[in-house]
Amino acid sequence: MNVYWEMTQACGLACRHCRAEAMPQPHPRELSHEESMAFLRQIPEFGQPLPQLILTGGDPLRRPDLYELIDEAGRLGISTSITPAATSMLSREVFAKLKEHGVEGIGLSLDGSTADRHDSIRGVPGTYDRTLQAMRWAGELELPLQINTLVSAETAPDLPAVFELLKQFRIARWSLFFLISVGRGKVLQPLPAAKAEELMDWVYELSKDAPFIVATTEAPSYRRIAIQHMKSEGLTGEDIRRSPSARGFGIRDGNGIVFVSSTGDICPAGFLPQVTGNVRTDRLVEVYRSAPLFKQLHDPSTFHGNCGACEYHTLCGGSRARAYEATGDALATDPLCDYEPRHSPSKEHAA
Repeated sequence: MNVYWEMTQACGLACRHCRAEAMPQPHPRELSHEESMAFLRQIPEFGQPLPQLILTGGDPLRRPDLYELIDEAGRLGISTSITPAATSMLSREVFAKLKEHGVEGIGLSLDGSTADRHDSIRGVPGTYDRTLQAMRWAGELELPLQINTLVSAETAPDLPAVFELLKQFRIARWSLFFLISVGRGKVLQPLPAAKAEELMDWVYELSKDAPFIVATTEAPSYRRIAIQHMKSEGLTGEDIRRSPSARGFGIRDGNGIVFVSSTGDICPAGFLPQVTGNVRTDRLVEVYRSAPLFKQLHDPSTFHGNCGACEYHTLCGGSRARAYEATGDALATDPLCDYEPRHSPSKEHAA
């Protein structure tokens, strides 16, 4: 279970794919310190094992009470990771302080193998160099590091070069985020389904020998592709369950994931902006367990079209955020996947 908290919309970058449409200053209705502490104290209501808390934004470093909030999460027994922006606020001293306060993981974004490529996505010159320096600091301080890389029509050709660059650093996980065209991301182009499938085939082969975990975000159809590859290689069901590729099977927007915005709105995911409550007035755990939308997202038999009929729907389920962005229906088919299930609606209609 992952709870993503957009601590603030304030950020010094102007990323072309920003979901949050981050701005220089905080949102005027941003959760106050007292409201933020009250929200954190709701998380233990999920019970054991407690969810992991991922602090995101905007730029979490722009919260003046950041370390007090991290300390409160630690007091509550909540494991915390953070995704700071690579701005002049990020320094080795900041990383050391985050580690001192118990942060267990860092997430950074690298969207190109060169400064020109990366900075054109991030919108601020010098971001590439600051990101590489931050990666070095994380390695020196032995802070587990995840690198997030955007996958779009603009960035896909550069991914092999990004992989070669990352091999020079001490990172734990490389997560390839397949573009959802929300917020400022509408100015970029997603990969067509056939090209996405080719890329996921490459990711699977790459993952066998990569010096770090290689995973996808908002592309759960990669799980189906990984299973198909593993079956073709002769692996048994038990072998597949033990495989690192099986980690996260069944997790998707709204099922194992919940998002809280800077103003307290509760959504199934940051890229699925359907508000189902607010931590100012509602209990997070009750919304997650009982709100009608969340209950539907927990049950893949409620999905429509191919995603509802697919034999992989329990393990995959498709990107609910992409389905919503494309159709306005979070239960619809994920357009990134063109796999035809054995009992697809289209086949039944043709029969």
